[in-house]
Amino acid sequence: MWSPRKAQNKKRSGGTVQPAPVDDSATVEAGATTAGTDDPHAHLVGQRSARVVDKTRKVSRETTTTGGSPIADETYADTPIAMAAARASQVLTPGGAGQLPRPAHTRIMTVANQKGGVGKTTTAVNLAAGLALRGLRVLVVDLDPQGNASTALGIDHRAQDIASVYELLLGEVTLREAIQESPSQKGLYCVPATLDLAGAEIELVSLVARENRLRNALSDELLAEYEIDYVFIDCPPSLGLLTVNAMVAAREVLIPIQCEYYALEGVGQLLRNIELVQAHLNRELHVSTIILTMYDGRTKLADQVAEEVRSHFGDKVLSTIIPRSVKVSEAPGYGMTIIEYDPGSRGAMSYLDAARELALRGASETSA
Repeated sequence: MWSPRKAQNKKRSGGTVQPAPVDDSATVEAGATTAGTDDPHAHLVGQRSARVVDKTRKVSRETTTTGGSPIADETYADTPIAMAAARASQVLTPGGAGQLPRPAHTRIMTVANQKGGVGKTTTAVNLAAGLALRGLRVLVVDLDPQGNASTALGIDHRAQDIASVYELLLGEVTLREAIQESPSQKGLYCVPATLDLAGAEIELVSLVARENRLRNALSDELLAEYEIDYVFIDCPPSLGLLTVNAMVAAREVLIPIQCEYYALEGVGQLLRNIELVQAHLNRELHVSTIILTMYDGRTKLADQVAEEVRSHFGDKVLSTIIPRSVKVSEAPGYGMTIIEYDPGSRGAMSYLDAARELALRGASETSA
């Protein structure tokens, strides 16, 4: 690499580069002057020595100069890496994430959006996992025939003779028989979906009180028996009888909205259906929470969509935004939530923040 020192030495030696001598016994601190020397490039030696001294001070981020963790070092404690590492450590330590307040009554939330691919299932299972990690007891009801929520929670919903939400809707089994605890998280339960659920809407048409089947199955007595704090009902991307059952059974609707161009497409129709259910079947139903998902900070469009959603829905929109993440997409393939799959990732941290915000909002509303 060319430098003034090398060029000068090359000229003096007739074309052969002679390395400039450096006195290892002497170091020049950053900012020191070289007054009194005849060499016009002597300041470069000082800068080089200053860099050497500086490097000896900057020990690896993994260990401090005292051999401790960077999280405990004042120099690195407030860096993004240190904060992420500390939070990931809390996630991996039983009870390390702290406790969240329990709601006064079981909060039953329908996670709905007729537009597919907006993160309904991902949001349902990861919010549930985040709340369970903080000491709450959570039930996920998988109403999507694809069974993706069941898969993400580690439930083998393809097993033979498994009691599922299909039998629950038809009244063939009770919640006690259909409920399963997730093998990866204590306090996290699931009523799995099977492929039989795909034909459930046709069978429900001829049944009496077809819109109330899920509400009757999720009785307060049975939920109290398992001390369930939160119920998340993962709906299919449609507004059929399964989604209507979910709305009749719930008190709240949580709508994930993707931060992309067609984000609000279909939300208007969903809101009209919610109003119809509220008027005729469930007066307690209301939209309580909006969560922005798949946010890509590299685009102006994502900010525009987020601003538009916040201006329309106001305080119902969570402050936490879920970023677009490859890790979040990978986790279900391993039968895990993102919090279990990669607890230190941005996606996991975001869902933990969203779960905390959701719980604290619920507690404040109850106290009010």
